[in-house]
Amino acid sequence: MTRPRNRMQYPEAARKLLRETLFDAASDLIAQRSWAETRMADVAEAAGVSRQTLYNEFGSRQGFAQAFVLHEASRFLSAVNDAITAHADDPRAALAAGVEVFLKSAEQDPLIAAIVSGRGDEGLLPLLTNQAGPVLTFATEQLTEVLTTTWPDVPDDAVRMVAENVTRLAISHAATATAPAEQTAAQLADLFGPYLDCVVKRR
Repeated sequence: MTRPRNRMQYPEAARKLLRETLFDAASDLIAQRSWAETRMADVAEAAGVSRQTLYNEFGSRQGFAQAFVLHEASRFLSAVNDAITAHADDPRAALAAGVEVFLKSAEQDPLIAAIVSGRGDEGLLPLLTNQAGPVLTFATEQLTEVLTTTWPDVPDDAVRMVAENVTRLAISHAATATAPAEQTAAQLADLFGPYLDCVVKRR
């Protein structure tokens, strides 16, 4: 029996393990303190590597922070995607479910809370908005992809418009919550629902 040849090469596997170890260490630290209070030396020590190793991999504190947020975004956006696809037959319910999962994650997960809280002068929230456009773009692209997969016949420009604006509003509400997650999610569904109903029913 022939073994598959698409195995990960050692350098790639080692780099992946290093990055996962550093991200896990940062996650544990941020659960206990703000990002502004977290030094790269602390992350390196918690991961069991030298600070130089961390900088060799990410280049700078900003580079590490952006990669870290992208990594965590992939994790919780997967749950958002599952919530949306579970309600594919009801666009408003799908949107409400996805937003609610995100907002509740921001309330309950210390790491996501740290990202959206903007605690301190070096909060991680700017990485989602104005300091690192690629991070906001990544979240928008992920939502665009799941909406396109769920409703493949909806025009691309319509899907993109909904994805970008829902992403921006969800982040804003997570950063400065003024109502329970369920209520905010329902409000955003009411806001975008008529448009989604319209474009989805055109299929």
